[in-house]
Amino acid sequence: MIATLVADVPRRGLVLLLLLLAALVAAPLLVNDYLLTVLILILYFAYAGQAWNIMMGFAGQLSLGHALYVGLGAYTAAALFFHFGLSPWISLPLALAVSGLVGAIMGLLAFRFGVAGVYFAILTIAVAEFARIGFDHWSWVGGSAGLFVPVANYTQNDLWTLRGSPRMFYYVILALTVLALLVCRLLLKSRAGYYWQAIREDEDAARALGVNTFRYKMYAVVLSAAMTSLAGIFFAFYYNNLFPEQVFTIGRSIELILGPIIGGLGTLIGPIVGAFLITGLAEALHEAMLRIGIDVPGAKQVFYGVCLLVVVMALPHGVWPPLRRLLGLDPKTSGKGKA
Repeated sequence: MIATLVADVPRRGLVLLLLLLAALVAAPLLVNDYLLTVLILILYFAYAGQAWNIMMGFAGQLSLGHALYVGLGAYTAAALFFHFGLSPWISLPLALAVSGLVGAIMGLLAFRFGVAGVYFAILTIAVAEFARIGFDHWSWVGGSAGLFVPVANYTQNDLWTLRGSPRMFYYVILALTVLALLVCRLLLKSRAGYYWQAIREDEDAARALGVNTFRYKMYAVVLSAAMTSLAGIFFAFYYNNLFPEQVFTIGRSIELILGPIIGGLGTLIGPIVGAFLITGLAEALHEAMLRIGIDVPGAKQVFYGVCLLVVVMALPHGVWPPLRRLLGLDPKTSGKGKA
């Protein structure tokens, strides 16, 4: 497994990755509470972006309603903790199963009846909106009044119940982000990864070569949905409150996909780079505006739009590919594999 993970990775790339990981591990000891909160948000979007990247970047299936799986994972774990006191780690298999099942049903209906491209994207939005309306009227999970996860204190860390300080949550989401990176690396080097890339580039050609495109697209949808639901569990226990209008909205889905698009679709490091850029710069802009006493509603959304427009026009493949060449990690210059 280790050989698979490091195969075709330039030595310089491994060194830079280890240095970045060391910096992130040490970060809570060096930054203030505000910067720690920003780093948690960045890593959250980096993890969720990698989960979405499996579906779109690897397999070419566009989902614009991915907040659906964040909400399903969040509500499953939070409701079981609220009503029965179950640890989120005990609820985790059920949350993964619920999200995976919903993704499988959506994929089954779409792929069996030839719903693809923009129509599949619209279907994902419609299902997420259906979930928002349903949860808004479901009293067992709080409905429109919201579901609030009980908090005993913020000083004593309890990893089993995910109750504790921001520093504990930081290391949890850092571990999840690293784990997602390793999983995506293994997937790209597997048979499924090569089939996904073939489907992404030309589904008809892949089918003609004997690839079971339906099966492997289903794999991508289910795996991406299940991984995203884990981000939802983190979201619920970090913020301690859930509202359908907050969790399932299309705006939440757009936030999830900006990182991979800006960083570089289909790459391993792209979603992480994109999350650092888009979230870090947005928070810096917000802080700067507060310091000079300016409060413009929707400024962050306008910033997201400008960033996306610039990247689409100037860097259609994302920020990571040219940055990779600048660092001397490009396969064409190093003779090594793609990252």
